[in-house]
Amino acid sequence: MVKTLGALKASGYQPKSIKEEIRQNLIQQLKAGKTSFPGIVGYEDSVIPETERALLSKHNILFLGLRGQAKTRMARQMIALLDEYIPVVEGSDLNDDPLNPVSKYAKDLIAEKGDATPITWLHRDQRYGEKLATPDVSVADLIGDIDPIKAANLKLSFDDERVLHYGIIPRSNRCIFVINELPDLQARIQVSLFNILEEGDIQIRGFKLRLPLDILFVFTANPEDYTNRGSIVTPLKDRIQSQILTHYPKTLEHALEITGQEAGIHKEQQETVAVSDLVKRLIEQVAFEARSSELVDKKSGVSARLTISAFENAVSTAERRALVNKEPTTQVWISDLSGIIPSITGKVELVYEGEQEGPFQVAMNLVDKAIRSQFIQYFPNPEQLNKKRNTGKPSAQSKADENPYKPIVNWFDKGNTLNIDYNTTDSGKVQQLYQVDGLYALVKKQFSGANELQAALLMEFVLFGLSSYSLISKRLFETKVEFKDLFGSILGAASAEAYDNLDFDEDA
Repeated sequence: MVKTLGALKASGYQPKSIKEEIRQNLIQQLKAGKTSFPGIVGYEDSVIPETERALLSKHNILFLGLRGQAKTRMARQMIALLDEYIPVVEGSDLNDDPLNPVSKYAKDLIAEKGDATPITWLHRDQRYGEKLATPDVSVADLIGDIDPIKAANLKLSFDDERVLHYGIIPRSNRCIFVINELPDLQARIQVSLFNILEEGDIQIRGFKLRLPLDILFVFTANPEDYTNRGSIVTPLKDRIQSQILTHYPKTLEHALEITGQEAGIHKEQQETVAVSDLVKRLIEQVAFEARSSELVDKKSGVSARLTISAFENAVSTAERRALVNKEPTTQVWISDLSGIIPSITGKVELVYEGEQEGPFQVAMNLVDKAIRSQFIQYFPNPEQLNKKRNTGKPSAQSKADENPYKPIVNWFDKGNTLNIDYNTTDSGKVQQLYQVDGLYALVKKQFSGANELQAALLMEFVLFGLSSYSLISKRLFETKVEFKDLFGSILGAASAEAYDNLDFDEDA
């Protein structure tokens, strides 16, 4: 590998800016049909093409969107578009290009040693800088300041460039530099970025210094109107050439793919716990319900981290039950979704009405709505069955077809109650579910190929679904869930709580 300036010149090396470097590498990737941002799901037709256009235009970029929308991940993946190695003057704080030095140190070294100037090589993984904007960030942190101790030690006057201590931005010369949560940066600090973005140089305390930096800036921010913490000053926003709006997954399939990709499921859990597609969809639906809920602050957003954490908790809930019951394998049941509540309560910000309800109540309500939304994807819609009107006299068979839930509801109307303990064994739960008249017949008719455990899961899903449509009642206790007839529950001592479907009885 080349180690001196003379050898570098002989190799035919030509300096180029980082933006030109990224542009050329991106062009090669697009020609080869390669994905520029692998692992970023749901942005294929929106954010990724816009980002590629910005990079081809050699623009600085602002990713604008709510939390958990892969803004920082997009920036970090730009590292792959850099050359694997670039030459720098050895010992330079500013990653000086040997053929285009900008610092006094590099210029003096080249003037002294000429073609013998030592060269080192910087890997692309070292060419990424990131700073989280916080109110305590100073101009000295970002740009730099005069270092009186250095001046005293080196016996230099303050008009000598060598007394400067460079901040994180100059030290990111020839690199990608990211500032996360830009609105949190104080306005006076944002002003210090004007010259860097427009003229490409820096100013330190009026020092007579022009330092043309070569940096690709990427900023991330929440929409200005959505935060009271601060805003991006208009002249700075004007200097950022491309503003790209990010978004949450638009389809359940994209959401499923993201969670499956990001969830940290241990190998032991994968071997012990089976997770059906139904349960995965219910968990993803919780986030969709939260984003449309009147009780959740839409300005704050609902991160994809909610479903990732919820999925991990659901698996762990089933794993714990299997360990307690000494079962070698199990599956995630619908009742195990009680274990995802902690993943919801900490990741949604509530409006005033939601605060009045309480985070636990809101979380349970979101799970119930998710079950209600997904139920009609698997079974007939109870509301449409109730509204259906026949013009002719139906036969007994057609009546049965039109009311597939009637045997189940009738079983509960006779005073029967079903208590499903959260920690019961799989075989115990299967036996309990088969007690309900018409439940297995309904599931077998809709899903004839389901095995015993799959059928039992769908049977449990039917009970939760019917309760979400207020055909039967559901009461939640610390250790179990109770299903019974709706009318009897309304007339019972705890009628209001039972009908609400969200009662949490601490005495159980």
